[in-house]
Amino acid sequence: MKKTFVLAPDSFKESMTAKEVCEAMEIGIKRAIPDATCIHVPMADGGEGTVQSLVDATGGTLIEKEVTGPLGNPVLARYGILGDGKTGVIEMASASGIHHVTKETKNPMITTTYGTGELIRDCIEKGITEIILGIGGSATNDGGTGMARALGYRFLDKAGRELPFGGGFLGALDKIDTSGVIPQIKNIHILVASDVTNPLCGERGASVVFGPQKGATPEMVQTLDQNLRHYGEVVKAQLGIEIIDVPGAGGAGGLGAGLLAFTNSNMRKGIDIVIEYTQLKEKLHGADYCITGEGGIDFQTKFGKAPFGVAQAAKKVDSSMKVIALAGYIGQDIEVLYEEGFDAIFGIVPGAAELETLLAQGKANVARTAESVARLLK
Repeated sequence: MKKTFVLAPDSFKESMTAKEVCEAMEIGIKRAIPDATCIHVPMADGGEGTVQSLVDATGGTLIEKEVTGPLGNPVLARYGILGDGKTGVIEMASASGIHHVTKETKNPMITTTYGTGELIRDCIEKGITEIILGIGGSATNDGGTGMARALGYRFLDKAGRELPFGGGFLGALDKIDTSGVIPQIKNIHILVASDVTNPLCGERGASVVFGPQKGATPEMVQTLDQNLRHYGEVVKAQLGIEIIDVPGAGGAGGLGAGLLAFTNSNMRKGIDIVIEYTQLKEKLHGADYCITGEGGIDFQTKFGKAPFGVAQAAKKVDSSMKVIALAGYIGQDIEVLYEEGFDAIFGIVPGAAELETLLAQGKANVARTAESVARLLK
C-alpha cells in the first residue's frame, strides 16, 4: 500500500528555503520508499521567510521594488503575490527592517516605515484585495506613521507643517490630515501576522521593550514612549480609534497600532495565517505521516513556531497521524514537545563540523535523515 507523506517544514535559516527542505526530504524518503507520495507544503510562522514560503506553496510570484528604507535612503525590497492573484504577502522587514541599518546608523528617533507603506500601495495598484503583512524585525519606532504617509495621510504640527519622519517628532503632532488618503485603501483587507502582544505604550510597550535593540538610549526610550502616547491620544480624539492599550499594537515599533488606525486590518498569529493560506489541513487529510522541521527546535518551539503549528494541525486532522520533526539544532527541554503533538524529533547533523560547512551540507543531511526515518517507518 502506497504511503503518503505531507512535508511541511519551515526554512532552515542561512541554509535552505522551506521549499528546498521539502525537496531534500522527498529525495531521502524515495530512496527508502520509491513509490511514496510526497505533498510539499512549505511553511513559515509569519516572520522571515513567510513571503518565500507562501509564494512557493501557492505557485505565486515574487516582486522586487525600490522603496524608501528606514533611514530615508532607497532600498530594494520584495513582496509576493500568491497563486490566486488576489492576495499579496509582505514582510515589513524587507523595506523597514533592522538589517537596513548598522550599529552606527540605527536611530529609532528618525527611522520610518514609509517603505512598508509603499509596498502596500504597490499591491493596491496591482489590484490586490487582501494583504498578509508580517511585522517582525523592524528598525522603526514611528507608530506606523511612515506607512500611513505612503497611503496619503499627513501628520501636522500646530503651524500646519508636516512632521519629519520618525517617532522622535510625534510629540509635536497636532492634526492628522486624511484629505489625501488614497480611496482604494478602504477596499483592502490587511491580515497582520504578529505573535507580539505588547501594547503601544508603557512598560510592555514598543519603545521600552524593543527600543533599546533598535539603538534607543534610556532618554530616547522615555521620549519615544511619551511621543507614542501623545500620538495615540490624537488618534483617539480625531479618528475615534483606541490604539494605546490594544494587544499587538506595539509590534514593529507601533506599526501594529498604525495599521489598526489607518487601514482595514486585524491581527492573527502568523502560523495560523500560513496554515490557512497554504491549505495545510486540507492537504493532511488522508496522509499517513507528516514531517516538519526547522533550523533549530527547543522548548520555545511551542510558542507559535511553524513546526508546532504543523503538529497541532496534523493531530486535529487525524489524532493517530505520526508527526516527525527534523532539525539542524536540537536545544533544551524538547521533551515538552512530545506532549504537544510531536511523535519524534531527529537532528540532521552527522557529527562535529564548522557551522559554515553544516549550512552548506544542509540538503544532503536532511535527505539522509529523511531516508533513515522512512526506512524505520517502512
